[in-house]
Amino acid sequence: MRYRRLPKTDRLQAEIGFGVWTLAAGWWGKYSDEQACDLLRRALELGVTFFDTGDTYGNGRGETILARAFAGRRGEVVIGTKFGYDFYTDPDARRGQCERPQDFSPKFVQFALERSLERLQTDYVDLYQLHNPRLEAMQRDDLFALLEQLKVEGKILAYGAALGPAIGGTQHGDDVMRARPNLSSLQIIYNLLEQEPGRRFLPVARELDVALLVRVPHSSGLLEGHYTAETTFPPGDHRSHRPREWLLDGLKKLERLEFLHQDRGMTIGQAALKWLLAEPAIASIQPNIYNREQLEEFAAASDLPDLTPDDLARVAELYDKNFYLEAARAS
Repeated sequence: MRYRRLPKTDRLQAEIGFGVWTLAAGWWGKYSDEQACDLLRRALELGVTFFDTGDTYGNGRGETILARAFAGRRGEVVIGTKFGYDFYTDPDARRGQCERPQDFSPKFVQFALERSLERLQTDYVDLYQLHNPRLEAMQRDDLFALLEQLKVEGKILAYGAALGPAIGGTQHGDDVMRARPNLSSLQIIYNLLEQEPGRRFLPVARELDVALLVRVPHSSGLLEGHYTAETTFPPGDHRSHRPREWLLDGLKKLERLEFLHQDRGMTIGQAALKWLLAEPAIASIQPNIYNREQLEEFAAASDLPDLTPDDLARVAELYDKNFYLEAARAS
């Protein structure tokens, strides 16, 4: 496993991280606490040190299982958690795909941090992240004055922002970084098949020394290499709501990316991670991990040979041409 620095700190974190949402949120299957802890401990054995959660994942469960998994080993792991959603007032406020109410007032944030520290059974958080903030939250001077004070007090070592899909903040990552250049990190969705708007954020992140943390690196499973034209998704799976073309076009794009992994001793899932790690501004990637086999596959990607400049140029051309799908349809 290789490690990269979290900007504006002295912390090193594994470039392959572990997003705890798969274990705690209940959207990717049900895991007992013991099953979840076993996966988390195995990740640490493999060199994974960065574990990313949020206070709202499972209404705090993501934090409590981290505390249980790493009891007595706090110094060995880097923990990122998130804040900004009020699930305390009404724990059942999120119904279906409705977003919970947000609160970025300093009073609420102080309250939320203390609850997170209690659940994590620690006295500090390595990386404290605004959860799906809109730009107006990033412009709150009172909030960022508090975050700076929390750093002085040692309750957080760094702060960042985690942008979610399909909300206003997702498109404005460059504005977010410019609004708060003291951010240590910006978490985004970015992968071989979904390069916008992440592409636009890269030069700003390099300029301001902001680490990009990447989630959904396998494009909702397409880049894991297990889907076929016959694949169907159960009714409760978010992918079941996507048009059929999402799957069929995605499989055609995968065919054009075979050069990245065929005859190189790696899977497409590993190649997708190596493509991301070719970007120095990306500090860590949190693939969705459902089982031990997948964990070991993704953790091993870190030490595989890097992609070449020719590989990267070819990917860029394919993306700019939409993988030549239109030409294929015309023929």
